[in-house]
Amino acid sequence: QVQLVESGGGSVQPGGSLRLSCAVSGTIARHFCMGWSRQAPGKEREGVAAVTIRNGDVDYTDSVRGRFTISQDNAENTLFLDMSVLKPEDTALYYCAVKLYCYSGPLIPASYNYWGQGTQVTVS
Repeated sequence: QVQLVESGGGSVQPGGSLRLSCAVSGTIARHFCMGWSRQAPGKEREGVAAVTIRNGDVDYTDSVRGRFTISQDNAENTLFLDMSVLKPEDTALYYCAVKLYCYSGPLIPASYNYWGQGTQVTVS
């Protein structure tokens, strides 16, 4: 069973930066895709970024491309999301998640199998 715990959320002004972390533990074998999704009140959950851990291929939703960077510290089993030039519309609860492969849809939240409990990001 995979356990995911997000951290690093907080409140920042527009234009600011923030780094989110996701600690991964448990059996990770057969889970080669890791991603970040977010959900704002009254809106659908949106896939933000994903990485295939075996080859490093990454995907980003259009609204964050060029501002957000997803990465993984393999030695520490930690997934990161570096966010810059933050905008009010980035305000949401951010979740990390894992699934077997990314090719089936890296930015489709419903396709992921394991989820953390989320960390709040507020830009105002």
